Amino acid sequence: WRKRTLIMGIMNLAPDSFSDGGQLDDEASALRRAELLLAEGADILDLGAESTRPGSVPVDASTELSRLRPIVKALRQRFPQAVLSVDTYKPEVARACVEGGADLINDVEGGRFGARPDESPMGSTCAALRCPLILMHRRAQADYEDFWTEVLQGLRTSLRLAQAAGMPKEQLWTDPGFGFGKTPAQNLMLVRDLAKIAALGFPVLLGTSRKSTLGLVLDEPDPLRRGVGNEVTAAWGIAQGASMLRVHDVAALRPIVRMADALRHGPHWEAPAAR
Repeated sequence: WRKRTLIMGIMNLAPDSFSDGGQLDDEASALRRAELLLAEGADILDLGAESTRPGSVPVDASTELSRLRPIVKALRQRFPQAVLSVDTYKPEVARACVEGGADLINDVEGGRFGARPDESPMGSTCAALRCPLILMHRRAQADYEDFWTEVLQGLRTSLRLAQAAGMPKEQLWTDPGFGFGKTPAQNLMLVRDLAKIAALGFPVLLGTSRKSTLGLVLDEPDPLRRGVGNEVTAAWGIAQGASMLRVHDVAALRPIVRMADALRHGPHWEAPAAR
C-alpha cells in the first residue's frame, strides 16, 4: 500500500445487503464471485455476513458464523494466496474466522462494540491473533457539534485503545465511515478533506461504493447505476491520501486507481515493465 492504492473487493454474504443482498447464498456462488474479483484485480476480498445498511436487523454471532465459516474455508482452499478480510465487529466471530483462514478484520464499530470506555475488545482479539485491524468511525446519529473535531477524536480513541490492547501500530488502519452516522453533506466532507484522516499517520480505507449519498448527488436511485460517483470519489480520495478502496466494481475502478496513483506519484512515477 505504500507503493500503490489497494483494491478491496466486496463480497456480501448477508441476504439483506443494500445493493447485492442474497446474491451469494451458497458456496458455489461465493467462489464464482471471488474468482471474478481476483481476476479483475482485487488485492483483498472482504467478506461480510451482516448487513450494516440503515434499518438493518443485527444478527447474532452464531448466525454470522454460519454464513462466514464455510465460505472462508472454501476460499482458502480454492485460492490459497488470496488475502481474506472479514467484515465483523464481534470479537468471537473475528477469532473463529482468522483461525479458520482469514487474514484481517474490518470492524465498522472501531474495535469498541460492547466495550467500556477504556477498552477495545477487538483490539485485544486481533492482537492475540496477530492480524491487521481496520477501525472505522461510526456513531448512531449525525448529531455533531463540531464535525471534524469529533470524527478525528473518535478515530484517535479507537486507535489509542487498540494499541493499549496490544495492537502494533503497523497493523492498524483507519476508515472514516462514509455513510455511517453522517449526513450526505458530511459524507462529502469526509472525501473532500480525507487528508485530515490520513494525517493521523495510519493508512486509510475509503468505502463509498454505490452508497446513497452518491445517488442523491447524481439523482440516481439505482445503486448499480452510480458508477461515476464511485469513480470520482475514488480518484478524489486517492488524491487526498486513501491507501485502499472498498468497492463492488473492481474492473471499473482498476483503471481509475491506476491513473490516480500515477498522478499522485507525479515525477516519481515509473512505467510498468514491458511484458
